[in-house]
Amino acid sequence: MTAPTTTALESTKAAELLGLLARDLAPDRLATDPRTVAAHATDRSGARSDGSPLAVVHARRTEDVTVTLRHAHGLGVPVVPRGAGTGLSGGATAGEGVLVLDLSGMNRVLELSADDQLAVVEPGVITAELDRAAGAHGLRYAPDPASAAISTIGGNIATNAGGLRCAKYGVTRDSVLGLEAVLADGTVIRTGRRTVKGVTGYDLTALLTGSEGTLAVITSATLRLRPVPMATATLAAYFPSFEAAAEASYAIGRAGIEPALAELVDGPVLHAIDPELRERGAALLVVQCDGAGASVEAEVVARLLTPLATTVEVTDDPAEAESLLAARRLALPALERLGRPLIEDIAVPRSRLAEAARSIRAISERHGVPIFTIAHAADGNLHPIIVVDPALERLPDAAWEAAGEIFALALRLGGTLTGEHGVGVLKRQWVAEELGPSAHALQRRLKEAFDPLGILNPGKSL
Repeated sequence: MTAPTTTALESTKAAELLGLLARDLAPDRLATDPRTVAAHATDRSGARSDGSPLAVVHARRTEDVTVTLRHAHGLGVPVVPRGAGTGLSGGATAGEGVLVLDLSGMNRVLELSADDQLAVVEPGVITAELDRAAGAHGLRYAPDPASAAISTIGGNIATNAGGLRCAKYGVTRDSVLGLEAVLADGTVIRTGRRTVKGVTGYDLTALLTGSEGTLAVITSATLRLRPVPMATATLAAYFPSFEAAAEASYAIGRAGIEPALAELVDGPVLHAIDPELRERGAALLVVQCDGAGASVEAEVVARLLTPLATTVEVTDDPAEAESLLAARRLALPALERLGRPLIEDIAVPRSRLAEAARSIRAISERHGVPIFTIAHAADGNLHPIIVVDPALERLPDAAWEAAGEIFALALRLGGTLTGEHGVGVLKRQWVAEELGPSAHALQRRLKEAFDPLGILNPGKSL
């Protein structure tokens, strides 16, 4: 008798899995129609895997996740968790024979405690909606990714997302107190605590935050909330060059000011948003100070920037502040209108931000590839963005070569391949170089401990 082929075995497992899921999940949880499956095969990065996913499970409760993973683990079928699909590194791409676990429907705020300044939420809660809910209690959720209006808390946790306010309030990890998560075999674990302090055991909460769905599937999170600042003051300054703006942002920190945000947008991005903005300068730096001393800090920042900038505007009006921040928030949508953005996400020491900007411009010129750059200037996190024709089946070699040089630049300057978007599939080939062989091997052993069969988001992160 001839042994069954690998493809035949996989088809049998797939059919058995679908039968088990159809039996054990509510009728509206499992989708196999081609249109739904195709819509869940990629994320905002545009990266695509070969083939088409097997099906999509639309989870609504933790029990949906445990059932799905228990059956997938038993049959060795890979599972790709996803939220809103706003990731920029290909972390939610799903290809042939993969089961997609869609968590966007788990979107309840389970608890919001003004007394303890925390919220317990499911992973599908939209980031900005949590912030609005907290605002009704005089609180806010500090992490503020540029995609806050569309990204989910679960996705933010999966990538340890940063954002505009992370210079002062930290990245997502700094606001995650505890998690409920489901391991690859369907086991539910709870990590962390509801208290601000706590050091019992290893910090599994921090380990799962940023793990990109490769260790466990997050089903709820206990998040730290903070009081809404007593006051804010916002400045917008235009500069003759991006490097000059980067140097100015570093001068703010040297002066002892810790702004809530300091965002940089270069001239090409300004032109993509609105040509009239580009006429005002070759770079825009938006700085926001908050807290009781916001106006005093803003005065100091204005004095620092005025001799260096072409114009400086200051406001303490929230509506005007949002208007000044609009250019930063509109940057990515404006570039998406030009083509498919390949969004890099390097971080360098803050003192080397201007040097990185100069080198990125040289890389652009050397390869003949236009590079648009935005940055979280206060923490040295740059987003050099290469925009390519979306009709192309593959990225041009020049784009990959430029991206490779940008990653090498980050490491040479003592930085990192990714500050907040995660590794996904787009940066895997450079991970070992940053981590080193011993740390890379240790991380692989951690992956095996959590997911011995390797079914959770295979081919991602490490």
